[in-house]
Amino acid sequence: MIALLFGVMYFMMIRPQQKRRREAERMQSALGPGDEVVTIGGLYGTVTDVEDETVLLEVAPGVQTRYARPAIARVVTRAERPDAETITEEAESVKE
Repeated sequence: MIALLFGVMYFMMIRPQQKRRREAERMQSALGPGDEVVTIGGLYGTVTDVEDETVLLEVAPGVQTRYARPAIARVVTRAERPDAETITEEAESVKE
């Protein structure tokens, strides 16, 4: 009976928390310039630069602030980024 209780607790509490943590890490690692984000404090900004552990946000025209990656709560809109194939094709067409 106790083992069943621990099993239920694992599937109801621990696994969903691990899944949310993995999704947050995936979102934070995919940040790039031009993404509009919200911090854990509720501040909206646009990503202008991404470093290893920090993200530079433009919160108003000409005003940039630095945040730790884990401080980014969610991405509101993703910036349009060309994929690697498009960049390669454009580079080849410029060379010709």
